[in-house]
Amino acid sequence: MESFPVINMENLNGEKRAITMDKIKDACENWGFFELVNHGIPPEMMDTIERMTKGHYKKCMEQRFRELVASKGLEYVQKEVHDLDWESTFHLKHLPESNISQISDLDDDYRKVMKEFAVKLEKLAEQLLDLLCENLGLEKGYLKKAFYGSNGPTFGTKVSNYPPCPKPDLIKGLRAHTDAGGIILLFQDDKVSGLQLLKDGQWVDVPPMHHSIVVNLGDQLEVITNGKYKSVLHRVVAQTDGNRMSIASFYNPSTDAVIYPAPALVEREEEEAGKGTYPKFVFEDYMKLYVALKFQAKEPRFKAMKAMESSPNLGQIATA
Repeated sequence: MESFPVINMENLNGEKRAITMDKIKDACENWGFFELVNHGIPPEMMDTIERMTKGHYKKCMEQRFRELVASKGLEYVQKEVHDLDWESTFHLKHLPESNISQISDLDDDYRKVMKEFAVKLEKLAEQLLDLLCENLGLEKGYLKKAFYGSNGPTFGTKVSNYPPCPKPDLIKGLRAHTDAGGIILLFQDDKVSGLQLLKDGQWVDVPPMHHSIVVNLGDQLEVITNGKYKSVLHRVVAQTDGNRMSIASFYNPSTDAVIYPAPALVEREEEEAGKGTYPKFVFEDYMKLYVALKFQAKEPRFKAMKAMESSPNLGQIATA
């Protein structure tokens, strides 16, 4: 199988720009994932965040996770578990409002560096969205505008640890799913693997690389690009050794953003026949559906939203 796409962002400045843009285009069309190196986030910052995240887990979360495992008898399961994941997590919100100051067990230094990291990730997400616009032939800023709604994008981070698991064949670190939102930027452990994506019917490892950022596309970008780019099923396989760190940041539409295929990407015949595959909906409505159906196929979600298109909720919301 062809190798996992790795994009060197330094090559966007100079004679290798066209080749690099082609690599991004191919990754978006055929993988739904790619990995960034030389992305502009300082390696020292990433090292600090990794050290503090692992320290926070040891100090504040490890014992809680052990108690949860014991209370559910997970170490002794004999058949595959389908209703929970072998992960320990907490969530940070950045936009439209931050909740970092409200999470009581974070050290001040950890809070500070996670805020700084979020600012850099937000800029990187917006830079990537503009690169996608360029490849799609959309005007610069189109995707950011599509996400904007009345409050600007929603942006948050899921901080996860995947501890050693005695029964990785029976319990997934994280069950297979596509991401509901826009564009996802992941800082993952560079020593302990586990993240896999489904490509051509096979599970493929997303390689751990030092100081890289893994990018994947969510359901909203599949809709806006009219299926030219796809959100892809992925999962985390639990490991018997090593504690895997995962810091996934989700740059998503505003809750009231109206999401629909970009008119420039809809074929005229498709438009005239009114037979477009993808629906038009308010992002918050999609999320309400997603919460209940996260670990199921995305196609029925799109179909359900299509059926709701005539709903009075959409009313006459401006879409231009």
